[in-house]
Amino acid sequence: MATTVMVVWTLPWLVLVLTPLDAPRKVRLVPLRDVVEILADRPLTAFFQIVGNLLVFAAVGFGLGMGWQVRFAYGVAAAMGMSIAVETLQYVLALGRVSSVDDVLLNAIGAGMAVLAARRLPVPDRLLSLLLPH
Repeated sequence: MATTVMVVWTLPWLVLVLTPLDAPRKVRLVPLRDVVEILADRPLTAFFQIVGNLLVFAAVGFGLGMGWQVRFAYGVAAAMGMSIAVETLQYVLALGRVSSVDDVLLNAIGAGMAVLAARRLPVPDRLLSLLLPH
């Protein structure tokens, strides 16, 4: 069940970020530069950009934290690895997207927050038995 939730939540985000745009591809490797630029944009745009990146791998972090009860660092590392793969695909496939180190950081932070949330939630035993991998 945990794996299903992780896939069902994450797949639409991956479709979104891997959908080609009619723009040149770009790479941004300076940490926090994109975040500063986003925060200088309109508040609603900034909100959706930041929160969207935090949510991309949140279900992965939540599932790893609850279903597999992994440590925080492992959840963050898993999300970071997946995010690096996505950013690399965006560039290699020339999808007209920006491959940014800030996206990797925000994706990993979102997954880390989800791991922490999953480990602190009181979950009834009957529900936990559905979420734990068999």
